[in-house]
Amino acid sequence: MVSGVFLYLINNYLVYWQDWPGPYQLLLHHGWLAGGPDGVLSDAAVRRGWIQLAAYLGILVMTALYAFGSRYQSLNAESIKFEKLAAYLVRAAFWSVVLIGFLDVLISYLRIENYLQFWVGEELVGQLARPAFRGTYVHYPLMGMALVMAFFLPRISFSWLALLVVLAEFQIVLSRFVFSYEQAFMGDLVRFWYAALFLFASAYTLVHEGHVRVDVLYAGFSPVKKAWSNIFGSLLLGIPLCWVILMQGMGGKGNSINSPLLNFEISQSGYGMYVKYVMAGFLLVFAVTMIIQFCSYLLSNVAQLIEPVNSCADQDARQPREGVSA
Repeated sequence: MVSGVFLYLINNYLVYWQDWPGPYQLLLHHGWLAGGPDGVLSDAAVRRGWIQLAAYLGILVMTALYAFGSRYQSLNAESIKFEKLAAYLVRAAFWSVVLIGFLDVLISYLRIENYLQFWVGEELVGQLARPAFRGTYVHYPLMGMALVMAFFLPRISFSWLALLVVLAEFQIVLSRFVFSYEQAFMGDLVRFWYAALFLFASAYTLVHEGHVRVDVLYAGFSPVKKAWSNIFGSLLLGIPLCWVILMQGMGGKGNSINSPLLNFEISQSGYGMYVKYVMAGFLLVFAVTMIIQFCSYLLSNVAQLIEPVNSCADQDARQPREGVSA
């Protein structure tokens, strides 16, 4: 499931960003599925399609080999690996929005007040006004930097992001009512950080049982019944819901996640922050990290049923652990 998620994202990038055909179009091209391809595939496109199809088949083989090779490892140990992976992705997303938020606001402010030309020159000012340029040469490098920071800074606190949201809102109130000054990018920053706070913290909150339960029966269940409840909830509700978000948002070029990312979509205010397309990507981060965390949750609850002794020891080893802090 976890490797399939990343393969789906890579395949989505190849199909919609790089115009590769994808396994579905390849099978249509060869007449192995009903219907016909969207146009004639060239020889190069057919080769690329075979590469993509082989990757899907290869991931099944690699998954089977990994499961066979780690059959003596406890399920809780595997669960912890998935937790750490989800935590790393959340940390990277956290640092991305912090860095992008500060720098994009600075660029927008300097551009509105006509200070940007002094620092970067007239030609670069014009380029920074283009969403594709700012996204490619400003936002993407910051995301790469965030991946490195997430590796070397293993603990973050979402309370800091909550504080940044409060400060961003406070400076709007202060500048509006004291200095009679307000710009579109100021409100954009609040929405940008608040959306990140809500969506990025969900996977971390899940593992620490922080989500609110509408609890009628669960509290009275035995540990075994609670484990079964969590297993079925993960398999029938949690994981499918996240896949619905991914497939509905990334099933085509015009879908709700792909379209903003492909077009570097921004708000209607030309002098606001150029981050609307990044906010569409928040749903992607949410779905991917939640799938990984639900898989971790599933394994830990299965361990409660078949590895009760080891499970208790591993649960004690979970706190405290590298990851996202409370």
